[in-house]
Amino acid sequence: MIGATPQWLLLDVPSAAQASATLHQAFAQAQWFWLFEGTELQALREDGPVLIDLRTCPALAELCYSQTQVWRGLLIVSEVSSSELLEHLRRMLIVSCGLHHRALLSYYNPNTASYFFDACDARELSRWLGPISQLHWFGGSWADRAIGSEGWQQLLNPGLAVSPLAVEESLSSRQRETLQTCLLEQHAWHWSQSIGADFSRLWSHVQEGLALGFSERPVLDGWLWLRLQNPRASLVQPLSGLTQQERLDSLRKCWQNNQPQ
Repeated sequence: MIGATPQWLLLDVPSAAQASATLHQAFAQAQWFWLFEGTELQALREDGPVLIDLRTCPALAELCYSQTQVWRGLLIVSEVSSSELLEHLRRMLIVSCGLHHRALLSYYNPNTASYFFDACDARELSRWLGPISQLHWFGGSWADRAIGSEGWQQLLNPGLAVSPLAVEESLSSRQRETLQTCLLEQHAWHWSQSIGADFSRLWSHVQEGLALGFSERPVLDGWLWLRLQNPRASLVQPLSGLTQQERLDSLRKCWQNNQPQ
C-alpha cells in the first residue's frame, strides 16, 4: 500500500457482521467509539459504524489488509484527536438533498465511498475530508464487486483553503446523481445475488425500466420480474395508464396476450 500508516479504522458494521463480533471477542483491548453516539441516530448506534484506534491494536491493522472482505470500512490517516475526528465524521453523516430532503450518507461503506468521493472536486474533497489527510479502502463500484474486481482505493486531501463542512451539507447535483447510480447498481447487485442472474443483464433491465418511467421502487421491481420472464418481448409504446403501476400492468397484459412464452 502507498501512503502513511493509517491510525484509524472506520468499520462499516452493517456489512461486516463477522468483524463486529470478532472485535468484541478478540480485540477487547482496542479503543473504539460508536459513530452514531450522541447524534440523532443514537438509537441505532450498535447497528452503525465503529471508529477504532488502530494504534491500540496493531494486530487488527494487519488484518485490515489481509482480510479485506471481513474488515470492511475506511482506513484513516489523521493527526487530530479522537474527539476532533469524531466530530467531523459525525458531521458528514446527515446531508441535505434539495430544499426539503435529508438523508444519511453512508460514506463509511467502501462501495458508497467509491462513488461519493469520486464525485467530489478538489475543493469539495478538501471540505469533506477536513482533518483527514488520507483515506484508504478496499472496494469499488457495485459492478466491480459483481465481477470480483474490487481493489485498493486511496484518497489524498488536497488541503485547499476552504470553509469547514456545514451542518447538513448540501450535496451537489453531481454528488446526488452519482449516489443515485450507486443505489440503483446496489439494487441490481442484490437482485443478481438473490436470483443468481448476471449483474450486467440485471443492470441493463434496470436502465430499460427507468427509461420507461418506472422509477418507483415497487414498480421497478415488478418490471424486473416481468422482463426476466419475457426477455425477448418487444416494448409497446406509448404505455397506457395514468400511474406507473397502471402502465406496468398494461405492458404485462399486452405481453401475456401477444407474446409467445
